[in-house]
Parts: sequence; C-alpha cells; structure tokens
Amino acid sequence: MAKKRSSIELPLAGILPLTAAVNDEGHLTIAGCDAVQLAREFGTPLYVFDEETLRHKCRQFRSEFCSRHADSGVSYAAKAYLGRALAALLAEEEMDLEVVSGGELAIARSVDFPPQAIYFHGNNKSEQELREALDYGIGRVVVDNPYELDLLNRVATAAGKRQPILLRLSPNVDPHTHRHTTTGVLDSKFGFPIVTGQAEAAVKQALSLPAVELVGLHFHLGSPIPQVEPYQEAVDVAMAFAAQMGERHGFRLAELSPGGGFAIQYLEDVPAPSMAEYAAAIVSALVEACRAYSLPLPRLVVEPGRAIVAQACVALYTVGARKEIPRVRTYVAVDGGMGDNIRPALYSARYSALVANKVGEAEGERVTIAGKFCESGDVLVRDVDLPRLEAGDLLAVAAAGAYCLPLASNYNAFLRPAIVMVNDGAARLIRRRETYEDLMRCDVYPLES
Repeated sequence: MAKKRSSIELPLAGILPLTAAVNDEGHLTIAGCDAVQLAREFGTPLYVFDEETLRHKCRQFRSEFCSRHADSGVSYAAKAYLGRALAALLAEEEMDLEVVSGGELAIARSVDFPPQAIYFHGNNKSEQELREALDYGIGRVVVDNPYELDLLNRVATAAGKRQPILLRLSPNVDPHTHRHTTTGVLDSKFGFPIVTGQAEAAVKQALSLPAVELVGLHFHLGSPIPQVEPYQEAVDVAMAFAAQMGERHGFRLAELSPGGGFAIQYLEDVPAPSMAEYAAAIVSALVEACRAYSLPLPRLVVEPGRAIVAQACVALYTVGARKEIPRVRTYVAVDGGMGDNIRPALYSARYSALVANKVGEAEGERVTIAGKFCESGDVLVRDVDLPRLEAGDLLAVAAAGAYCLPLASNYNAFLRPAIVMVNDGAARLIRRRETYEDLMRCDVYPLES
C-alpha cells in the first residue's frame, strides 16, 4: 500500500496530518498509505487517523506546559472522539482522560486506562454513572451543581470512600466563539456562577461534606477559542476567587484546570494560536495571579480534545451526483454528509478539502460539497475551488478528527463509517463500518404478545 513521494506540492500544509504527502500518481498519502487504495480496501466514507500526528500532539502539549510549569497535567477531552484504540494510545502516551458519560468511562475501562488519571465531567451525571466512576476508583469528579454535590456525597458514603473533586466555576468570561459552544458565561447550563454567590456556597457545602474532598477548581470557557486573552482573564478571576475562599472558609487550592477549547487551523487563511502561545499565556497568567493574591502555585491541568485529534484525521468520500445551476451554484454530492459530520449544519463549521486522486491538478471550478441526506442544510464544504469533480473521484476533508464521529448518527438509516489508523505504510481497521443488521439489532420484532 505504501507509495513513494513525488515533487507535487502538498496543499493544506498545517491542516492535513503531519505525514501527509503526494505520490507520483498525484494521490494523497497519509503515513505512506495511498488514500485511493485505502478507499478501495475499506470503502467510503472512511475516517483515517494518523498515529504519528496523534502521538506528536500528545507529546507537544505535555512538553509546552510542563516546560513552563513542571506540575502540569494534560487530560484528553474524550468528547472530541474516543474509541478503544485511541484510549489505549493515550494511556501509552501517559495522558490523563476527561470523560463526560458512563459510556466514555466504559471505553476507558475496557482498555484498563489508569483510573487515577480519569476526570469525570458533565452537568447531570446519574447516580449509576457516579457509582461506576467510584467503583473504578477514578481520580477526580468535576462537580457541576449543588444537586450533584449532594448526590456524590451520598454515593461516596455508601461506597465507603472519600472522593476528591473539583468544583466547576462559571467565571462569566466571553471566549468569543460560537454561542452554541460558549460555556463560561453567566447564562450557561454549566458550573457554579461566581458573581451570584453560588460558587462560594458550593465551596462551603463541599468543605462540610464528609465523603468528598475539595482539592481544586475548574472552568471551561468554550470551544474553539481563537485568542489567548480569555484564558488569562478567567485564570485571574478563578485565582481571585480561590484567595477569597481561603480567607473566608480556609479553602486551599491544590489544583486548577482552565479546561480546554484550544483552536486549530481548519482553513488556510484562518490561523490559530500555537500550543506554545496557549501554554505561555496560561502559565504566565497563573504565575502572576498567584503572586498577586499570595497563593502557592497549584497543579495545572489542561484538557485539549480537538487540538489532539482534529489534524490527525482525514475523512474520505466518494463523489456521486452533480447539480449545476447556471449563474447560481454547482452542487457536488458525496456518499456521506451530516450523518457522519453534522458540525457544518449544527454550528456553521468550515472545512478545507482536496481531491485525493487529483492532487496537484489545477483548480477548475468552484463547487459546494453536499451530502446525501434529506436536508437542505446537509452541506459539508461551501464554495470551494477544486479540480473538476466527476463521479468516482475521491474527496478528502481535512482536520476531521474532532467531534464528527461522536456526533455521527443513523439518520436516514445511514451506516456510520469505518475508521482506520495508519502508521509507517500500514493501515489497521479500528472500527468496522456498521451493517444493516447493526441498524436493527436493538429493535424488538416481532412484537412480543
């Protein structure tokens, strides 16, 4: 399957995986694997993860933060995407893991992910999920509201445990991202608001409960956040709050998490801050705040998700029908769409694309890439300049590793796609394509009398 590189210039550098190249046939390759041959072997739609890029991103995050603050941890946000193969890779890379459901926890448990390295988030954890988390011995529960604080205390008491927790704060800082992905403002379902006094009440409550141990504070502003300044502002707000809670209630801050939400580059003309810029801004803000409020430096835990997996993955689609509307628009349809990537329809996410079997050919037309689903909003990429597309061509959508697969559905009885991991010229299937039998597996039929 491996193909040698060619002299054809690779487009979308910095957006495609680190191992992306072009072979002599003008085909996109990833880790030495020809995208055209991958599509033939595994079918399309197909999600292709590059192992080298994944490992590089994990190591880069740890290096950038730990070199500036030695007591730092990097906790991968599983909601961006989690499968068993990825969970095992993250454990090998000594990453922590942030889960938000019993299902994500079950995936982690299935590969024996170290329990003490797991953080459990979410705004409405069930009693069953909390029991499962405590049974596995996870490191931290990030508590989101008074109901959960009381529930966790009861569950931990019944289990004979004292569970370390972080309280999730709402610092009321605008991260300047899409309103559907903004989480740190006052009008949000997440966290204890500081300005209303509810966060202080939560600190008092947590310190009084016998089965929880309040070790730190957490906030998450939203995603993706294209500037560093919101993190700096929110760190200062959180540390000022920690100092007040120390003076009023004897609270000692041992751990602070500013969440994740780090932006990545999806388009050539829309760059994002580097990991180094994020790390420098957050650590410097923490150091300055500790100095200003006379606090010792706490452990720092960041939670990247998109920034680990997005660039590492390319989604491959087979081109089908065309619809040319003179002087209006040309639509080109592919064999996927909002069933495997609802992000453009959900919050106007934008992607870069190339023709994987025609890399290097001159751009011949401006088209809108539509999916195959029965919705007018089923558009993957709008108004993109590409070589002329014909039925059977292979379209590659870059930076598809974050949120596409977790948000995938069986709408229109769509079969969710296969996923492969590529490394050093070899591809291995890490999730098979669904079948019609899978679609009906949970149905009860014929009806029982």
